[in-house]
Amino acid sequence: MFFRNIIGQQDVIQRLLQTVANNRISHAQLFFGPQGSGSLALAFAYARYIHCTARTAEEACGQCPSCVKYDKLVHPDLHFVHPIALSKDVRISTDVVTEWRQAILADPYLTLEGWLNRLEAENKQAVIGTEESGEILRKLSLTTYEGEYKIMLIWLPEKMNASAANKLLKILEEPPDKTLFLLVTENEDQLLRTIVSRTQLVKVRRIADDELRRALMLRHEMSESDAAKMAYQADGNYAAALRLLERDEQAAFNLATFQSWMRASLKFDAAKVMAVVDELASIGRERQKHFLAYALDIVRDSLLMNYGDPSLVRLSGEEEAFVKKFAPFIHTANGERFIEELNKAYRDIERNGSPKIVLMDMSFRMNELLNVPKATA
Repeated sequence: MFFRNIIGQQDVIQRLLQTVANNRISHAQLFFGPQGSGSLALAFAYARYIHCTARTAEEACGQCPSCVKYDKLVHPDLHFVHPIALSKDVRISTDVVTEWRQAILADPYLTLEGWLNRLEAENKQAVIGTEESGEILRKLSLTTYEGEYKIMLIWLPEKMNASAANKLLKILEEPPDKTLFLLVTENEDQLLRTIVSRTQLVKVRRIADDELRRALMLRHEMSESDAAKMAYQADGNYAAALRLLERDEQAAFNLATFQSWMRASLKFDAAKVMAVVDELASIGRERQKHFLAYALDIVRDSLLMNYGDPSLVRLSGEEEAFVKKFAPFIHTANGERFIEELNKAYRDIERNGSPKIVLMDMSFRMNELLNVPKATA
């Protein structure tokens, strides 16, 4: 992450550049901004700039040995602390360092929800535990390898339990030599006041609509009108804009896959059913759950179209055309069982059932249900 990759926030970037130019880098800085504003991305870009050995007045060089290591987040003087889902095998941030690097490199505007989804731990509590404070002390006791500073980047310090927060406070009061703490928070109010008082606040505001619109047009090849609409909906939150984009892309995937699945299941074309099951098995548990939730929505819309108020079916384009053709297959003789079976499949996936087994079994059920005559209702 470079400063040039940040959406907006030019006033913050200029202040950060000035601290380095004037050799007035505070030993503890608290980046505070709402989700999706870029506070984490800014902290990474700032750390890179500080460690860069050939930086210009405006940016890190991107080519020196330090920058090459930052490209993979393996710089020996850059250390991370972030929330984790505690388990027998995961006690500190270092235990999931590979997953963390992959997550940040893929999305510097990472959210806590997105991070937990990557760990497949979305139902667990995210914490920074007591053992983490001991690991911080151990890492900071090491001498610097390459950079002038050791940099400790702590993401969402508000997730620290009381013991860890108090130990961090002690470190901030007596910081090791040539050590920088970059704390990145979305909820300053949840931090100990004594921690906040010992840091220099770096206020990061929501992204201006015009800046977010331009970024969406440039990065995602959106039309100006679509980008303006999405920027307005996201309300200065780039992470929210990405979720909206993903939802649109996922909706298209879900519709096409559901169509293929139902057509293959109707006459049970084994080869085509296996192709759909293999594709769904490859997309990850969270997306599988989203797909099954989408299938439930299609079944409910079909029932509404047949027996309820069609005006309540808020569909358009390809979805509307498909549901009109699919609705005759969903009726009083099978509608309730369709919903029961899809809910059961959702629960089985959520409980770590084998996706291939669950979805293949579901395909047999679909074949049976799709061929229930309406006349028996």
